Amino acid sequence: MGVTRRQVMFGAGGGLAILAAPAGATEAAYPSRNIKMIVPYPAGGTTDLLARLVADQIKTGLNAVVVVENKPGAGTTLGAEQVARSAPDGYTLLMATSTTLAINKTLYKKLPYDPVKDFSAIALVAAIPFALIVNPAIPAKTLAEFIAYAKANPGLAYGSAGNGSPHHLGAAMLKTAAGIDIRHVPYRGSVAAMLDVIAGHIPFMIMDLQPALAQIKAGKVRVLGVTTPRRVTAAPDIPTLAESGLSGYELVAWQGVVAPAGTPRPIIDTLAVQIGRLLSDPATRERFTAMAIEPVPPSTPDSFASYIKTEVDRWATIVINSGAEAE
Repeated sequence: MGVTRRQVMFGAGGGLAILAAPAGATEAAYPSRNIKMIVPYPAGGTTDLLARLVADQIKTGLNAVVVVENKPGAGTTLGAEQVARSAPDGYTLLMATSTTLAINKTLYKKLPYDPVKDFSAIALVAAIPFALIVNPAIPAKTLAEFIAYAKANPGLAYGSAGNGSPHHLGAAMLKTAAGIDIRHVPYRGSVAAMLDVIAGHIPFMIMDLQPALAQIKAGKVRVLGVTTPRRVTAAPDIPTLAESGLSGYELVAWQGVVAPAGTPRPIIDTLAVQIGRLLSDPATRERFTAMAIEPVPPSTPDSFASYIKTEVDRWATIVINSGAEAE
């Protein structure tokens, strides 16, 4: 039985927890040397943080040395390609995102890896909510007022972390759902775009909620709604865009761990057990929630693999409708 998309993102109905590895499931030799965790983003971001939490769990649980290596670039394809071409022995892992394993499949005409065929799924780790934020000078305090303002001022610019990023695609979804005429301005990273929203150089954007929360609380940006199907635990006073009038609107990115295709299943199961223990830890879940990262139920390698396939198809429709192509 697989994990449904709603269960994966918000734990409705409970996930498929992995509590213990099958007896004799792995060779005693693993791990016998350092494990490398590739992060296809710069250090200091959400993906890097989650990778280091996973690495610490593997280190503790398996008495292993786990080295986190940041390899950003080319929309996460550089790091992903490195892992896809690595030996399938459990010593090279990828902290992947929905961009890496779902969006890029359609965004790139020639992707140097196949998200489904070139990786062995291990476990989903977390879900990342987004929010619609505007510069406080914009005379809109609700989604309805913003839509009215956008219709009265066609061509409003919005920022993103780059062409085809979830920030870009989320705004493209907003454009279609609300029937507004808005203009995309890609940046090299979402924080740079948010700083320009704060400065008033661009009026709004769809932004990861986690780094935006401090700016929202400081009054440097105004938040009009979150993109999740239900309100985020860390910010229960912020309505969802769906409940505010955009029925069915949903944008949630996700993070997960994969290995090169062909990695022995006993090794995959051993690593999945460790990640499952991390995600089942109440202190970890509380930490995620405090950072506006949505905890997910522990998954199985099979349920995560199935989820990746459905997400490739779902994001393909969004990318095609947005008209985005890799730069």
